Amino acid sequence: MHKDTVVKALIALFILTLIWGYNWVVMKLAVQYASPFQFAAMRTFLGALVLFVLIYVTKRPMALKEFPTMLVLGLLQTCGFTGLLIWALVEGGAGKTAVLTYTMPFWVMLFAWPMLGEKVQGWQWLAVAFALFGMVLIFDPLHIKADGFSMFLALCSGISWAISAIISKKLHRRSPHLDLLNLTAWPMLLGSIPIIIIALILPAPPIQWTTTFILTVLFNVILSGCVAWVLWLYALQRLQAGVASMASMLAPVIGVIAAWIQLNEVPDTYELIGMVFIALSLITISFISIRKHTQIDPAQGQE
Repeated sequence: MHKDTVVKALIALFILTLIWGYNWVVMKLAVQYASPFQFAAMRTFLGALVLFVLIYVTKRPMALKEFPTMLVLGLLQTCGFTGLLIWALVEGGAGKTAVLTYTMPFWVMLFAWPMLGEKVQGWQWLAVAFALFGMVLIFDPLHIKADGFSMFLALCSGISWAISAIISKKLHRRSPHLDLLNLTAWPMLLGSIPIIIIALILPAPPIQWTTTFILTVLFNVILSGCVAWVLWLYALQRLQAGVASMASMLAPVIGVIAAWIQLNEVPDTYELIGMVFIALSLITISFISIRKHTQIDPAQGQE
């Protein structure tokens, strides 16, 4: 592949990680003006509409296929992942929520054993040890913190994301030609419906339509929901999947730094060490993924 193409793909990935990383601060600001479910409903439903517009403009397939699986993905990715992480942000810090949610690759590795028959072996056990030790330090079970429930929600968000990733992998094996943007838009739309219903049923103060809130919604729908996905697809088509996934792991790091600077969320010593160990776990998993992809098919990331 031409060097300029690789450089452009890496630049796209860097911009993507800036958007997704800073969005943790943006979402934390948003839930100060609306309930978590009100904001989640707007983010997911409007985000899905934007993706469908993108599908139409790029002339990709629009039809809904594999409905039962798409519905399950919607419940896991939209209700489970997005809904839980926004709920977690109400009580907990943006940086800590980002790190715990991004334990997703760790859970994928564990759940792939019973669900895909992919055993944890070799260096993967080191990643398991790093992740577990990091999570214990962040939770600090000997000194239960006020945001313990928030941290639990963030972990559940990462677990839901992980299970959806495994189901997506199974779906890809069954229907390898299913368009990736279509696979993103339909679950987001289907999953937004229960969140909209919950937002309408649960009592909540009226949304404060401030300039800040409107900008947070636009950031999530346009930048995080549309532009970032275009950049992701662009990079994924030009880089190995393992490389692209590893680069995206910069997002929680950016989230922690942004929350530290803008929201004055300063991690204590245990939390900081725990975040470092989780980062080491994700780096280990990413290197294993890159090596595996290289050994199996050097051109796999260019499909």
